[in-house]
Amino acid sequence: MITLHGFAASNYYNLVKHVLLYKNLPFDEHLVYGGSEELLEISPAGKVPVISTPEGFTLSESSVICDFIEETHPETPLYPENAEERAAVRQIMKISELYFELPSRRFIPYVLSGAEVPESIKVEVRQVLSLGVTALSRLCKFSPWIAGEQFTMADIYVYYVNTIVSNFGSSQLEWDVLADIPGMKEWNDSMSQSDIAKSIEADRLANIPEFIQKVRAQIKAAHAK
Repeated sequence: MITLHGFAASNYYNLVKHVLLYKNLPFDEHLVYGGSEELLEISPAGKVPVISTPEGFTLSESSVICDFIEETHPETPLYPENAEERAAVRQIMKISELYFELPSRRFIPYVLSGAEVPESIKVEVRQVLSLGVTALSRLCKFSPWIAGEQFTMADIYVYYVNTIVSNFGSSQLEWDVLADIPGMKEWNDSMSQSDIAKSIEADRLANIPEFIQKVRAQIKAAHAK
């Protein structure tokens, strides 16, 4: 049985968890936080999520994990059969990560520590997010799914990317980023209504207080040095 290592407040952890649940694969969850020695033993960069198999194989980086799960468990496929369509799905995933998730993530340390975000960083993040809005407006179809008629890995991936955009990017910039992509908010709301998404969201909310406590303790320890 696969073991999923990480914590429920992480959007990357949750997207891998969603894939496992969607494919109806049995798995265990092991709570471990970023930066810990325990995590460094199984994750080269000390990042979550990580999966391990009964054979002792460990793997990190969410997109790599998702592809591994797809290749080893091709039942209930999350990629189209056509190579061009598969590439289009991965393109949406990559653009959402580079121009949506990563820039919004820059606000997290400020929000969790209660510090004011410098205006220069807000300007930089807004510029990158604007590029993401333009690109995703061109690529996303929402007919009814993000890449077309088939529910794909991009639907799961972008949905969890959007949690960071909404909770940090939009809130710090006073800009409803998702609303600027035609069809994105309606699709996102629809994704949130699935039983899998509701279950994962409940676990995320339950884990947030402990996660915030851990982060603030790390920040305090770093400042004390």
